[in-house]
Amino acid sequence: MSEQLSDTVASSDLEAAARNAALAAGQESAEAPSPEAGEGRMEHLSMQAALNRALAETLAEDPRAVVLGEDVGRLGGVFRITDGLQARFGAERVFDTPLAESGILGMSVGLAMAGFHPIPEVQFDGFAYPAINQIVTQLARMNYRSRGTMPMPVTLRVPSFGGIRAPEHHGESLEALFAHVPGLKVVSPSSPHEAYHLLKSSVAVPDPVIFMEPKCRYWQKGDVFLDDAGPLQGSKVVRPGKHVTLIAWGAMVARCLQVAELAAEDGIEVEVLDLRWLKPIDAEGLAASVARTRRAVVVHEAPLTSGLGAEVAALITERCFDTLRAPVGRVTGFDVPYPSGDLEDEYIPNIDRILFGIQRVLEYRRG
Repeated sequence: MSEQLSDTVASSDLEAAARNAALAAGQESAEAPSPEAGEGRMEHLSMQAALNRALAETLAEDPRAVVLGEDVGRLGGVFRITDGLQARFGAERVFDTPLAESGILGMSVGLAMAGFHPIPEVQFDGFAYPAINQIVTQLARMNYRSRGTMPMPVTLRVPSFGGIRAPEHHGESLEALFAHVPGLKVVSPSSPHEAYHLLKSSVAVPDPVIFMEPKCRYWQKGDVFLDDAGPLQGSKVVRPGKHVTLIAWGAMVARCLQVAELAAEDGIEVEVLDLRWLKPIDAEGLAASVARTRRAVVVHEAPLTSGLGAEVAALITERCFDTLRAPVGRVTGFDVPYPSGDLEDEYIPNIDRILFGIQRVLEYRRG
């Protein structure tokens, strides 16, 4: 009991640290332009509130949906994404689990086999490692193994990436690991609007989806157009430009928008493409954007070697080789374990590194 209490206290400390880091001046303030309001309902929400609302509506609309994970019930989760859901829908629909990620995913597989729509949560991305066996050998393969008779409508929510100066294993960038596994879909929202609609869309998919939430963006607010999702599949141009395409996902989209603002002061028009779906990747959307700008830079927090940026660069090269004016650039984390605390500032791609990446592709000359 004392161990669980200390874990809860530590979770509260991490939440406060995450909130402070997310609100730090100039770090993550840029937001993607919102869709047109039209005649639909619009609310100004944080990503945390948008996710909470999407879960509440899903539970209300789908009696087979259940939310499970460590502290998701009474506490409402480390980041309060599930706050109030147990009180509203009951402990049979929103329930706490033991501190065992392999058990959480194994239980989710069993629930899906029994006809439920599980929405499990692992508290932090680094905590997903103990559940890799269940994710890779069971969750991702059950539909294939059963020849389509046993779908796995499981949406695994994973607070992801860095930016909150948390301890080791509390900040990771695992998208390449998940995207490499056949049978899994992977998505990462960049704004409250995207978080609300992409989560609801992911839950409706009859396949396992890894939903990677950028934890440093939880308390950034934006307009959420509840009745106007826009296209839910593929990538999305969040800022048009003509000189170079910046490709990012999750928290790095906001940083790339900041870079685009600064580059515009020097007359460089940067197009920012939010990849959104990391598996399957929108190859056509990538090609269309890069065909306009003829240059591309991929930005992600994960290490450079075998990161998802390599797959993105390969897809661009295959489709745009004849029109590219420079090799596809990559601005990424380093080939070291994801650091904790203040060392994050040295590891995560910052504005200067991204600007230098743009400069390299703009100044590239053949021969």
